[in-house]
Amino acid sequence: MKQFMGKDFMLDSPVAENLYNNYAAKMPIFDYHCHVSPEAVATDKHFSNLTELWIDDDIYKRRAMRTNGVAEKYCFGHEVSDWERFEKWAETVPYTICTPLFHMTYLELYSAFGITQLLNKDNARDIYEHCNELLQQPEYSARGLLRHYRVKTLCTTDDPIDDLRWHRMMKESCDDIRMLPTWRPDRAMNIEKADFAAYVHTLGKVAGVEVKCFDDLLGALQKRHDFFAANDCILADHNIEEFYDEHFTDSQIEVIFEKALRGQTLSTFEVHQYKHCFLKRMSEMDFDAGWAQEYHCGAIRDNNSLMYDRLGSNISYDSIGEFNTALAMSHFLNELNTEGKLTRTILFAINPNSNEMIATMLGNFQDGTCAGKIQFGLGWWLHNQYDVIQRHLRSLCVDGAFARFIGMMTDTHALISYPRHEYFRRILCNMIGHGVEEGTIPDNEELLGKLVQNICYNNVCAYLSY
Repeated sequence: MKQFMGKDFMLDSPVAENLYNNYAAKMPIFDYHCHVSPEAVATDKHFSNLTELWIDDDIYKRRAMRTNGVAEKYCFGHEVSDWERFEKWAETVPYTICTPLFHMTYLELYSAFGITQLLNKDNARDIYEHCNELLQQPEYSARGLLRHYRVKTLCTTDDPIDDLRWHRMMKESCDDIRMLPTWRPDRAMNIEKADFAAYVHTLGKVAGVEVKCFDDLLGALQKRHDFFAANDCILADHNIEEFYDEHFTDSQIEVIFEKALRGQTLSTFEVHQYKHCFLKRMSEMDFDAGWAQEYHCGAIRDNNSLMYDRLGSNISYDSIGEFNTALAMSHFLNELNTEGKLTRTILFAINPNSNEMIATMLGNFQDGTCAGKIQFGLGWWLHNQYDVIQRHLRSLCVDGAFARFIGMMTDTHALISYPRHEYFRRILCNMIGHGVEEGTIPDNEELLGKLVQNICYNNVCAYLSY
């Protein structure tokens, strides 16, 4: 029987152990999608206690606490002390067994603080005080933690109205860690939201454009897009529930946009027409700027308006729904490709039932302009666990995209979530090791070591030309 979370955790063969310890573990991290606070990194923030570092920025821990029957006052806000909130998390941890949180809790405490105990209510106070004492040391600042995890580059997630001051401060004050903005214009896309008109007004003010029509909106966004490009942005990110395939004309979009500015209710068809047009125009901007683009598809958000957190839910499609999803995705990508405007694209899906469909879709739009132009990114949160990551990697083998895969991103808010890369790398090496043991992969250390290093780090650097 193996030791829980021992040095060979999830490594079942000598080949896997060698690939992880001598190739994967030593590679730096290029975190091409995260939600880390740019201000915390730029100011090299020091955290006052473990709750502030570990729980305040982790919506998934709070979700688990609620599921465990913990009252809301302990999950969010400042009604109770930070210690009381941590204590409730510690009581919850044993009930997260068999979920990604259980492994991540152990890896995060061990990798950052050397804690080898399993957190629970009985040892919570000792662990809390030990970690708080370590947090007072200089190396536990925001940048210190990034250096500890060998993070060379991180791409944050930023709204078009952001002034990017923290990115500029970081560039001027730090030479060994790069923090790049990512363009995420979701609020300008979500025309059905109650705050859409107010947001458009704010965007116009920031861009110095009076927005009265959709063309004005595009002009304002182009100005902000150019501003992001001037501040080293290389990626755009879009969170969509689905790909949109509704036909539209320019005149229809103007009518829909003006109705939204007046606060009129739009039909579902009109909303989809607008989002189809909006995403197409954003993709054209991204192509012209030479950026890559990401689509996080399939998460239904804002499910519970009483909760502070905004989490996605899995969408399970029946065979007809999956077929329609594939058609809409194919049509959207083909529109751009036909016009010569399809830039490097990373497709993410919250539903692992879509894996084979997306993996096959990649091959339809690879055009030889760069290696692995269309990528299938790892599903986030619930799918950052052992069996689902394995499924994802196997799906990538369907169309020859495996060796060009750009690997793991954290999608994290917390600065000690970088052990997710270790978790992924162990699974990757173990999968390759199994192939060697079965005789389906050659036992060639030079070949496989390079493959592992590429997927862990080199591929994403080449893909984003950075």
